[in-house]
Amino acid sequence: VEDGTTVCDTEPEEVRRGISLSVGLAPFLHRDPVHGDHKINLLDTPGYTDFVTDVEAALRVADLAVFVVSAIEGVEVGTETAWEIASTLGIPRMIFVNKLDRERASFSRTLDQLREAFGQGIAPLEIPIGNDGSIRGVADLLSDRAYLYDGDEAHEVDVPPEIQEIEHQFHDTLVEGVVVGDDALLERYLEGDIPSFEELEHVLADGVAAGLVFPVTCGSAVTRIGVDRLVQYICEVGPSPEARPATVAAGPERIKIAPDPAAEPLVQVFKTLADPFVGRISLFKVLSGTVTTDVHLVDTRTGAEERLHNLFLMRGRDHLDVKEVVAGDIAAVAKLGSVLTGDTLAPKGTPVSADPAEAPEPVLAIAVRARTQADDDKLAGALHRLVEEDPALRVRLDLETHQTLLEGQGETHLAVTLERLARKFGVEVDTEDVVVPYRETINGTAEAHGVYKKQSGGHGQYGVADLRVEPLPRGGGFEFVDAVVGGAIPRQFIPAVEKGVREAMADGLHGYPVVDVRVTCLDGKHHPVDSSEMSFKMAGAIAFRGALANADPVVLEPVSRVVVTVPDELLGEVMGDLNARRGRVQGTEADESGRRRVTALVPTSAITRYAIDLRSLTGGRGRFNATHDHLEVAAT
Repeated sequence: VEDGTTVCDTEPEEVRRGISLSVGLAPFLHRDPVHGDHKINLLDTPGYTDFVTDVEAALRVADLAVFVVSAIEGVEVGTETAWEIASTLGIPRMIFVNKLDRERASFSRTLDQLREAFGQGIAPLEIPIGNDGSIRGVADLLSDRAYLYDGDEAHEVDVPPEIQEIEHQFHDTLVEGVVVGDDALLERYLEGDIPSFEELEHVLADGVAAGLVFPVTCGSAVTRIGVDRLVQYICEVGPSPEARPATVAAGPERIKIAPDPAAEPLVQVFKTLADPFVGRISLFKVLSGTVTTDVHLVDTRTGAEERLHNLFLMRGRDHLDVKEVVAGDIAAVAKLGSVLTGDTLAPKGTPVSADPAEAPEPVLAIAVRARTQADDDKLAGALHRLVEEDPALRVRLDLETHQTLLEGQGETHLAVTLERLARKFGVEVDTEDVVVPYRETINGTAEAHGVYKKQSGGHGQYGVADLRVEPLPRGGGFEFVDAVVGGAIPRQFIPAVEKGVREAMADGLHGYPVVDVRVTCLDGKHHPVDSSEMSFKMAGAIAFRGALANADPVVLEPVSRVVVTVPDELLGEVMGDLNARRGRVQGTEADESGRRRVTALVPTSAITRYAIDLRSLTGGRGRFNATHDHLEVAAT
C-alpha cells in the first residue's frame, strides 16, 4: 500500500489515498499438496464507510468474509459496519489480525476488542510468536505446531518454550469450544479421548458455515508472516460455493438455486465499472450452470436479450480472457446493452431474480457546474456513467434553483467522484453550496392598485388591475379569483392578469417563490386601443407586488425530519447538537440492535453538511437520514 503497488488498488485516487475505493478482484490458485488445488476469488472491498455500498455488493456474492483488523487500531467503525452487513446476509466470517510487525501492535488487546464487539464466537486458531511488534511466526492452536518464517518460507517446528504455557491454554479453550458443536465428539472428549486435528477441523468448518464460530488467524501482510496459513484456513474451514446455494425470487416465491455446472446458466451482476476505453464492464457471479462465450441470456429486469462475448477474469487492472465460467465462479464481460448493477441474467422464459444490494439514501450533496461549454456538453453523459458504476451516487436537477446536485455518502465519496469525472471523462466542474429552497407567504390581507401605462408613438400600452391578496392555510398553494364585474377588464385579458401574478410570485419580495395565497382580481380599467395582454400582465404583477408588501409578508424555511441512529453512550452529544441546530427532538427509541434512534425536526439549512459533522461527533458510529417535512416561518 505504501508503495502504491497493490494488485487491487488500480486507480490513481486509491494509490494517492492509500485506501481501496471500490471492489477489486484478484483470483488466484492455492496449491495444496494434501487437498489439491483451490481457486480463490478474492474480492477486495473498501474499509472506509463512504464506500460501504461496494462492501454489500461483494458480500452478496461471497461465500466467506475475511475481516482484516489492525493490531494497532483494533476494531474500527468500518469493521463494525461490514460485520453487521455480513451478519444480516448470513455470510460466514473469519478474521486476520494484521500489522503484528509494527510498533504498538498487540494481539491480546485486539482479541479482547473482537470478543467485546462480536461475542464469544470469536475463536483464535493462531497466536503470534515473538513480542508485540516483532512477530517471527505463528503457533497453530489446532495442531499444536509452530511455523517460523525465513522470508516467505515457513518452517514447521515445535511450539517454542517461551509460549508453550499460553499456547496450551488457548489450545484447550479452542478444543473445548469446538467439540461442543458435535455431540459424539463432545462425549469422547469428556471421556478423555482427544480429537484429531482433522476431526476438529471438520467440526470447526461446520461452525463457520453456520455462522456460529469466527476463526481468528494472525500475521503481517507486509512481511507475509501468516498469510499462507490464512489462505490454507480459507480452503480448509471456509465453505465452497457448492455449500452455499443462492436464494432467488421466482414470482412471489423464493427458491434456492444449487450451483450445478450442468444446470441452466444463471448470472448475477454485482458491480458495474465505467471504463472510458472499453465501455461498461459488468462483474458477475455464475449462480448455476456454465456460461460460455457468446451465450445469449435475458436480463430479467428489462426483458432484453444480451449476448455475453469476450468473457474475462479481472486481476487488478489485468484482463485474462476465458472461454467459460462455471457455477460458483466470478468473471467479467464488457459492453452489455442495458444491464445494471444488481441485474440477473437467465435463459429466456426463466423469470427469476437474485437479491440486489439496495443503494443507501444519500447523506450529503454538492452542486456542480461545468467549467466550460465543452465540459457542459459532456457533463450529463459522464455523470450518468458514474452513477451506473456506483449506485450510491445520485444526480438530479433542482428545477427551482437550477442547480445540478451530486449526492453521495460523504465528503470523500463526492471528492473521489469529481476526481474520476475529470480523469476518466475529461470533465472539469466547479462546486458550490446547495441552495436551500426558501419560500415566502403572507399573514395578512391587503389590496393594491396596479397601473401599467406607456406611450411611445403609435399604439401604447394601458392596463389597470386592482387586486386583493389573502393567506391560505399552509400547503394551500395558489388560488386566483376573478371578481371583476361590468367588463372593467375584458374577459380575454383576465388570464393575462393571472399570468402577471404568477410571474411575480416566482421571485416574491426577497427572491423566493410565494406560496399559500389567494389573489382576487377586484376591478380594473382598459383602453379600447392601447390595452393588450402585455399591459394587463404587467399591471397584475405591479398590483401583486404592492399588495404583497402590505400583507405582513414572511419567509418560510424548509424543515426536515431527521432520524439519527447512534450507540446509546453517544445519545446525549447527538441530542445536544440537534438542539444547537434549532432542532426539536420528537422522541427516542431503541432499535433492534440496541442502538438509540432519535427523531427530530430540524431546519434544512442547518443540516446541509450534517453527514460530515455527525461523523466527527460520533467517530463514524452515527447514521442518519433526512426527508422534507414541512415549511415554517423562518427565525429572524
